[in-house]
Amino acid sequence: MSKSLIIAEKPSVAQDIVRALTPASGKFEKHDEYFENDDYVVSSAVGHLVEIKAPEEFDVKRGKWSFNNLPVIPPHFDLNPIDKSKGRLNALVKLIRRKDVTSLINACDAGREGELIFRLIVQYAGTAKAAISKPVSRLWLQSMTPQAIRDGFEKLRSDAQMLPLADAARCRSEADWLVGINGTRAMTAFNSRDGGFFLTTVGRVQTPTLSIVVEREEKIRKHIYRDYWEVRGSFDAQAGQYEGKWFDPKWKKNPEDAEQRADRVWSRAEADAIAAAAKGQPASVSEESKPSTQASPGLYDLTTLQREANSRFGFSAKTTLGLAQALYEKHKVLTYPRTDSRYLPEDYLAVAKQTAEMIASEDLPGPLMALAQHAGTALKNGYIKPTKKVFDNAKVSDHFAIIPTLQAPKSLTEAEAKLYDMVVKRFLAVFFPAAEFQVTTRISTVKNAGKEYAFQTNGKVLVKPGWLAIYGKDSQVDDAADGTGANLVPVAAGELVRTEGTDVKALQTKPPARYTEATLLSAMEGAGKLVDDDELREAMAEKGLGTPATRAATIEGLITEKYMLREGRELIPTAKAFQLMTLLRGLGVEDLTKPELTGNWEFQLAEMEKGRLNRDAFMAEIAAMTQRVVQKAKEYDRDTIPGDYATLKTPCPKCGGVVKENYRRFTCTGKTGDAEGCGFSIGKIPGGRSFELAEVEQFLAHKKIGPLEGFRSKAGWPFTAELALVYDEELANWKLEFDFGEDAKKAEEEGEPVDFSAQESLGHCPKCGGGVYEHGTNYICQNAVGAKAACDFKSGKIILQQPVELGQMRKLLETGKTDLLENFVSNKTRRKFKAFLAFDKKEGKVMFEFEPRAAKVPGKAPAKKAAAKKA
Repeated sequence: MSKSLIIAEKPSVAQDIVRALTPASGKFEKHDEYFENDDYVVSSAVGHLVEIKAPEEFDVKRGKWSFNNLPVIPPHFDLNPIDKSKGRLNALVKLIRRKDVTSLINACDAGREGELIFRLIVQYAGTAKAAISKPVSRLWLQSMTPQAIRDGFEKLRSDAQMLPLADAARCRSEADWLVGINGTRAMTAFNSRDGGFFLTTVGRVQTPTLSIVVEREEKIRKHIYRDYWEVRGSFDAQAGQYEGKWFDPKWKKNPEDAEQRADRVWSRAEADAIAAAAKGQPASVSEESKPSTQASPGLYDLTTLQREANSRFGFSAKTTLGLAQALYEKHKVLTYPRTDSRYLPEDYLAVAKQTAEMIASEDLPGPLMALAQHAGTALKNGYIKPTKKVFDNAKVSDHFAIIPTLQAPKSLTEAEAKLYDMVVKRFLAVFFPAAEFQVTTRISTVKNAGKEYAFQTNGKVLVKPGWLAIYGKDSQVDDAADGTGANLVPVAAGELVRTEGTDVKALQTKPPARYTEATLLSAMEGAGKLVDDDELREAMAEKGLGTPATRAATIEGLITEKYMLREGRELIPTAKAFQLMTLLRGLGVEDLTKPELTGNWEFQLAEMEKGRLNRDAFMAEIAAMTQRVVQKAKEYDRDTIPGDYATLKTPCPKCGGVVKENYRRFTCTGKTGDAEGCGFSIGKIPGGRSFELAEVEQFLAHKKIGPLEGFRSKAGWPFTAELALVYDEELANWKLEFDFGEDAKKAEEEGEPVDFSAQESLGHCPKCGGGVYEHGTNYICQNAVGAKAACDFKSGKIILQQPVELGQMRKLLETGKTDLLENFVSNKTRRKFKAFLAFDKKEGKVMFEFEPRAAKVPGKAPAKKAAAKKA
């Protein structure tokens, strides 16, 4: 009997498909890796199971970081199983090759990556002599409810329909491989020419994204703060008092000076003169009041959802994507989240009404209950009707906007509920009328000694809340930025008011704000341009950096590679990021840094998905650029790279001269800063780790720093160490050395006494009750050092690349356990893992303690804690 094999992207989706198909096609029997009934075999991948690689004859195993083996541009790609998923891959290959399986159904996620996952598995299941030739269909799901799944099976897409998407998916994967492998190896080879190993990763989307952040930081660093003043006046009218801010009615924009404004005064004397001239004087009043409307923003696509969740709740793009995916896949209460569309199909009007009916009638949890009333209002007043703002086939690609499904939520986490609430509110808001305001602009003009001084007061009163009622704004006053309120006291026609008082406020110009994930996502979407206008943003979205589904991973990748730091909500580029941008600009390979160029590639991939662009033409362009990048790095023969380098505040430790930065080193340039200096010099990237400016200044001042993480051995393995500035008698100068805490270790071994009197104890030793202090690279009991050591308690300051902060060690000593720490890196697998550090009384040492695993069976207690392992 012939059967169709359905391959989903994840096991949970396979189970959902089985549940949806059971009523119509009969009960499924469960096996280890699949489900089966008379018509179907249902199994799944676990994300990507294979990855592309160069064929054996092109694969560089030894000397891959050498220019001799670059560029690597194979004529085709082979496939390599991903180690951790080999079992699942082998099981799928067996199912694909089964003789009774006569057709395949791709049920992976409905997008470019889902297409690629399926295609590569089927390709791998074939052999060099015989590819799999079984007919293929595509299940394309926008929602994970059982009915939506059944509807999807009624409208399976043909393999021919999906070939353009498959081409774009393969091109994206191969282009990323070519640029990533060749760019990373070429830049690493260049940076490691003088010895050591400085891994310098480069990516097709990653590097232009980084360039956006670096360029912003360069503007911030170069910003020259300028003093300016604002003059405010208090005016007495018969009905009461109001405030206004001085401005120049004749002011015009100056294209040469973007910091000029109509209300800024650039000298204190002039500001004081305006304040003195207006104070106590009568003022005539003119006023203009007009109605204004504000329509609701459009529905959410993924990028807009990520931006707003970051702005409102501080969620990272990765967190928002994970929550949206869980709401779609696990709870089935949202439609497909990895979408770039903010519109619904024109035949979706009935579904929109049914969704509003669900919101109005279901007993939604917590704060969501309040939305039932608004859903009822929308239905009662007929707000849900055809409109191009919501329903537009021309603006729906393979996916439509993120909206609630017909399934009501049950047992959402707090974070999931916040995101679901955002989507429901936006879904209802787009159908509500515009908010109506009355906007008033009042000009109070003082005349004194033949001169006029104008003060402006703005007011904005919410007349009809419209869609804003959904957000709890039934009556709202929007205060103006200058502090003048909306509740303006009335002024009678022809009434003269009195300038009761004036106030001069001293201010400074500000540099542009650092990127947050919200603003960086917007910049990525606009290919480097921050686009706030919805229509313009929509027009540029096709030329953005990456796709909505990949942008979060790009940002996380830059943080993992230490190109950026996340401080609060700000993203700050590191010294390593500046080093890379200086290198790429200096080598003349700006192609890799240009958001517009990479955005154009993304546009070409989108065109390919629509069948309008040839795969070979795109790949030829990528290969040519890759060859150019490698050639430029190979042929560069000057000693340094030109760049905008820093002058350190800390003087030379030998002669007190000026220390300046160049591409590779920090070097003394003598007392005047333009001579050869005393010969003092240290490398900028010891052990493959770039110095931050603040770090090197601290290092020169104190001659010691650390322990620091992120160093790499010549073989590329990460390690942690302190750095010391040591005077070398032979060189008659200071030099940098790695300090692995050997002095402290030697003192412990030789029983030398250690004076901890200058330190504050972090807590009581869990073994003997003595004080615990910092000592070298460890936290150590005071009784564990010295000739009469009576204790052996100590714990590293950095364990498997995870820094253990002072506060965490204090918590461990006080409570027996740290918080959950997330950045341990396994020496064996090189993968990150999360664990608590806990003192094990039985073992007498600090051990790893892992989170308990969730129960697999509903109602069953969670599994016991995993056994502690030595830290």
